[in-house]
Amino acid sequence: MKKSLISNAKYEKVPYDEDIFTCRTDKDNTGIWLTASEASSLSYEEVAERLRVDIRKGLNWQETSDRRKVAGYNEFSVKNGDPPWKKYLEQFKNPLILLLLASAVVSAGMSQFDDAISITVAIVIVVTVAFVQEFRSEKSLQELTKLVPPSCHCLREGTPDTFLARELVPGDVVLLNVGDRVPADVRLFEAHDLTLDESSFTGETEPAKKNTDPVIRPNGAHSSNTNIAFMGTLVRNGIGKGIVVCTGTNSEFGSVFKMMLEEEAPKTPLQKSMDKLGAQLSIYSFAIIGFIMLVGWIQGKLIMEMFQIGVSLAVAAIPEGLPIVVTVTLALGVMRMAKRKAIVKKLPTVETLGCVNVICSDKTGTITKNEMTATVLVTSDGYIAEITGAGYNDHGQILLHTKYDFPDKARESIRLLLEVGAVCNNAVIKDETLLGTPTEGALLAAAMKHGMDNIGNRYIRLKEYPFSSEQKMMAVQCINKYDNNKEEIFFVKGAIEKLLSKCTTYNWNGNQQPISDHKKEEFLAEAHEIGKKGLRVITLAKGKTLQDLVYMGIIGICDPPRPRVREAISILKESGVQVKMVTGDAMDTAIAIAQSIGLETLPSQVLSGEQLDRFTENELDEATPGATVFYRVSPKNKLSIVKSLQRTGHIVGMTGDGVNDGVALKKADIGIAMGKNGTDVCKEAADMILVDDDFYTIIAAIEEGKSIFYNIRNFVTFQLSTSIAALSLIALSTILDIPNPLNAMQILWINIIMDGPPAQSLGVEPVEEDVVKQKARDTKEPMITKKLILNVLLSALFIIGGTLWVFQKEVSKRYITSKSLCNFVFQLSSEGITARDTTMTFTCFVFFDMWNALSCRSQTKSVFTIGLFSNKMFLAAVTLSVLGQMLVIYLPPLQAVFQTEALTGWDIAMLTALTSSVWVFSEVKKLIERYMERRCKGKRSPLEYV
Repeated sequence: MKKSLISNAKYEKVPYDEDIFTCRTDKDNTGIWLTASEASSLSYEEVAERLRVDIRKGLNWQETSDRRKVAGYNEFSVKNGDPPWKKYLEQFKNPLILLLLASAVVSAGMSQFDDAISITVAIVIVVTVAFVQEFRSEKSLQELTKLVPPSCHCLREGTPDTFLARELVPGDVVLLNVGDRVPADVRLFEAHDLTLDESSFTGETEPAKKNTDPVIRPNGAHSSNTNIAFMGTLVRNGIGKGIVVCTGTNSEFGSVFKMMLEEEAPKTPLQKSMDKLGAQLSIYSFAIIGFIMLVGWIQGKLIMEMFQIGVSLAVAAIPEGLPIVVTVTLALGVMRMAKRKAIVKKLPTVETLGCVNVICSDKTGTITKNEMTATVLVTSDGYIAEITGAGYNDHGQILLHTKYDFPDKARESIRLLLEVGAVCNNAVIKDETLLGTPTEGALLAAAMKHGMDNIGNRYIRLKEYPFSSEQKMMAVQCINKYDNNKEEIFFVKGAIEKLLSKCTTYNWNGNQQPISDHKKEEFLAEAHEIGKKGLRVITLAKGKTLQDLVYMGIIGICDPPRPRVREAISILKESGVQVKMVTGDAMDTAIAIAQSIGLETLPSQVLSGEQLDRFTENELDEATPGATVFYRVSPKNKLSIVKSLQRTGHIVGMTGDGVNDGVALKKADIGIAMGKNGTDVCKEAADMILVDDDFYTIIAAIEEGKSIFYNIRNFVTFQLSTSIAALSLIALSTILDIPNPLNAMQILWINIIMDGPPAQSLGVEPVEEDVVKQKARDTKEPMITKKLILNVLLSALFIIGGTLWVFQKEVSKRYITSKSLCNFVFQLSSEGITARDTTMTFTCFVFFDMWNALSCRSQTKSVFTIGLFSNKMFLAAVTLSVLGQMLVIYLPPLQAVFQTEALTGWDIAMLTALTSSVWVFSEVKKLIERYMERRCKGKRSPLEYV
């Protein structure tokens, strides 16, 4: 009887029996006969029967063609997205961009072409930069397709053949050799000393040893999948054969691919803040227009005339230089971070790290060096030594723990122990590069640190007994080149529980004797104690036969934490950032590494991937914020951790280096990939790449991120205070129906200063020394806060008051008889103002601008604290602006253009003294605020905070 494969509730006929197939469907309408998880729990005979394949012959060509119609090709296809022009237009959805676009249109309609052109240029620059960044960020899915190798070795109709891996179907028999990349998820039925590098998938450094035995899953727990070769992993050693069970998007890597398709990178906090700012400025603009129209209507003026005035003021109030400042500030931040070994792919990402309050970090290759290193050894006669240094080199020493009575004997015991590890070894270290397995590289490096670089050359290897999962040991049979008797000797390394039963030990006079039960317990306790520290324990022995070995001791090997990781985590904790370690390693290893870098590891703070799978969404949201260590986690688990933290209001940074980290890196608010050892997939999915793989570089990135937001806020403060002051002067003259104290060219000059070099230079303020220790900013807090508005209004009040006082003072010299404001306004309206009046008023306003810019360099600190000369660009911008103002006042051609006249030295001195009041007031205000904020810390004098 023939059955059909269910696909989207439709029955599709296939030309062969499917009784043996499990009928299921997935989102891609692709039939799945057997999952890798199911296949690992069955014997390979059962898998072959379920997939109806003879493992001695493989499938025939017609059958594979029929199966491919249902299963599809073994590949990842990236769907073409929207065309570039559509993506470009989508950049205009930003509220601030829309507001500026409306301003440009209105300005052009009112013949204010200079404003229209400047705003349009700003929009084009910002939109183009955003488009280019987004266009470049869509490569992560394409990199995943490279995991499917171009060709594979397969058995078809009884004949080995090599063809494109995309042609594979479930049921194919695949042949694996050293150096091959596994082309699909394969259930192994032959495995001879087969080890696979699964670090990009599981995060574990040590190659995974494979066998063919079915895996038992008690209570539905995750399997270690020792009989499955996963797509994309690399054959490091041995040979194997297996049955393809999952291809393409149905493979384990395919699940990562589908998750990456489904997940979209979230907006950065800065982008959200700029959206809110655009909405706020829109409201303020409409409020200005409405107020001016209402006043005009009350005065009996034409509504259309007042509407034009209101629109002009609203357009002038919008800081069209803001998008440029943001872009320039972020671009400079990117350049500075590149010098500090951090490459940022998207400009807004630079600021995101300043908001991060949780960093989820992969262990292997991120927190640790991804280099196995021997760190401790214990000889059979009780000598304990620490091994310093890291990496595959001789940089380090063997340090005895205590002063022994016979140090020469201790050194000889250590030499004999290290000799076994170096001879029973297939690794080669050349120019600090390892060729071989990491564990053997660690043993070889330990011998090199004891001056035993070429100890292996003293022996001629006769035979090797490779490591097997059953024996759990490796042995080599050798003879010493310099031994005249040519006596054969075995050097053995392996698990202590396997070797101790075959071993004797030396007594005090150098003779062999059996190991007593008490001594055996002592050796096991030593190994257990080292293992509890997260180290892999290697037992070493030698002897004349494999059944008559002498126990030499043990060596503890670990993947050590990177330098300064503990210091970085301490700084992050101080600034309120939680650090969580997320790893595929076992619990003991994860806890040991976490403790060594300063993370808390109470039982309630340690969770497994298996536990995460059982949690409901609410349980997950309750558990993840308090946990610090997650072990045995899958790519799906990592994604669920990131999502849970985001749901609970956290801004999440995620670090990683493997394909298994790709989805979480993409979903996190900022994904951070390792540059040296990171896979192409994780680099493309991430927002930032650490060139030197140094976790401490994140501290530098956080410094830049926090500084950038503060600099943008400083710019906004300056622009709004200057804009409000300028608009108030124009609005007052309009309401009082008097000539404007500033003419059109003077207003244009002020507008250039507002959006020009002095304003722009606020965006490049250097990083403050203690900024990294400040709390992460609250992303729910808008750019324009109540405190910022208060500072803006106070500064604008000083500028308006001072400027009007100078204007009234100059005009009153000609209208001495004016005793009231009404008389003053009437006379001013009928007789107008002179060039000196506008020059004094104009210069006063410009000087106020310069002093206000100085006070806006920091919202909390004195200019003397941050350094009067620390921002060279600001000094240059202010100096050039003041020189430009002097030319406008004293250069005859410019006097004609700006309708100004020369001022006396006394005038300039008086204006300088007057306008500095806005800066003096700001400094006093910040001093009081700092005193009030920190008085509880025991400092008594406000002068301590200058």
